[in-house]
Amino acid sequence: MKSNGQRKEYDSLGMVSVPRNRHWGAQTERARQNFAVGTELMPREIIASLVIIKQAAARVNAAKGLLPRNKAEAIISVCEKILTDDADLWQDFPLKIWQSGSGTQTNMNVNEVIAHRANVKLGSKLGRKKSIHPNDDVNMSQSTNDLFPTAMHLATITALRHHLIPALSALHRSLVKLSKKFNSLVKVGRTHLQDAVPLTLGEEFSGYGAQIALALEHIQLALQPLYHLAIGGTAVGTGLNAPKKFDVAMVRILGKKMKLPLRTATNKFCMLSSHEPLLIISGAVKSLATALFKIVNDIRWLASGPRCGLGELILPSNEPGSSIMPGKVNPTQCEMVLMVCAQVMGNDATISFANAQGDFELNVFKPVIIYNLLQAINLLGDALVSFNRYALAGLQANRQRQAFFVKNSLMAATALNPIIGYDRVCDITRLALRRDITLREACAALGYMDLKEFDHAMGEK
Repeated sequence: MKSNGQRKEYDSLGMVSVPRNRHWGAQTERARQNFAVGTELMPREIIASLVIIKQAAARVNAAKGLLPRNKAEAIISVCEKILTDDADLWQDFPLKIWQSGSGTQTNMNVNEVIAHRANVKLGSKLGRKKSIHPNDDVNMSQSTNDLFPTAMHLATITALRHHLIPALSALHRSLVKLSKKFNSLVKVGRTHLQDAVPLTLGEEFSGYGAQIALALEHIQLALQPLYHLAIGGTAVGTGLNAPKKFDVAMVRILGKKMKLPLRTATNKFCMLSSHEPLLIISGAVKSLATALFKIVNDIRWLASGPRCGLGELILPSNEPGSSIMPGKVNPTQCEMVLMVCAQVMGNDATISFANAQGDFELNVFKPVIIYNLLQAINLLGDALVSFNRYALAGLQANRQRQAFFVKNSLMAATALNPIIGYDRVCDITRLALRRDITLREACAALGYMDLKEFDHAMGEK
């Protein structure tokens, strides 16, 4: 059965040649050849989630007397080996995201790999006698149509809880710390990109911290619908071919293994044909990206210079910034985050369109939804860790520059409004601007108020 580094495998369409040392079967090989599109592999989080579900299904099916104990134990053992990061085994998942819109090819890839490995564990040689069948045993009581949405939820929860949320929480702590550190530093405020009344740098950073706190709150709230799982709905949501209470048993085992408050979806027809819980999360992640864009762009502009820009902040010098201009250092961490935010916003547009493609009982854009969502979550998580470490941790305030701007700002005159009125304050600011003199000098020239009173109103000691 083996020749030229190949072995023969069979499915309902006939014989297929498969790489001899790989553990996938005929359906995976067909998909590998038929969907050689792009470079984007099915995310590892999805494969891991599918394996966790297969392991739980083997336990439930065995407990219900549907799957022989020796088969169940072999399946459970192989799944655990995959989950404990067997590097060689992970090479057995070669499929791209550009495949069936339900994810059927990836489901069968996982079924075949588990079945082949389990058969070897039971004493068969790879490609020879087969005791465990990928469809009848590994896929027992499941359909791709309820399995893949369940894996999408579990993968998203895992990526959020283990990566993005911790990174976001750490960023929030850094911003709060900087807000306290900069609390006494008075600087010029800006609205419409024009000078405005003063505030402290700490107050400015407190706004950034509040934006991140709100984004974190929304993400945590948006997590809740993801705990509802489609498993048990099988092909269209009716539960055909799944034993009674299969869904309840599955969420109990999955919840215990993953330490999550999982529950079975009350309406599985909805969970197969549309993916609003994932769209809601994508919206929360996009909202975070827009907040980050504003915060990071502000920091980038405030650090512009060092001599011919605003120069109010000093970013750490992490690497040379130019191949031709000696000594130049660029705000590279800021630029990286801004590009990530742009990508995340685009991902959300793709997810929104894809979620609208639920025809009758099935949405058939599942792989592109989960690929874009996981990419967005992981990109933001990585970017936040990097920005926190290489930008915020060493961020400094340029006190002299801030004091210079405060001294020369005309909008500080707003504090005079309650004393001499808006129109007279306008006269002072216009004269100061026209003659390029200070507000104090303009006030003296116009004689609108005693200079001691002026100094007191402006906070001068």
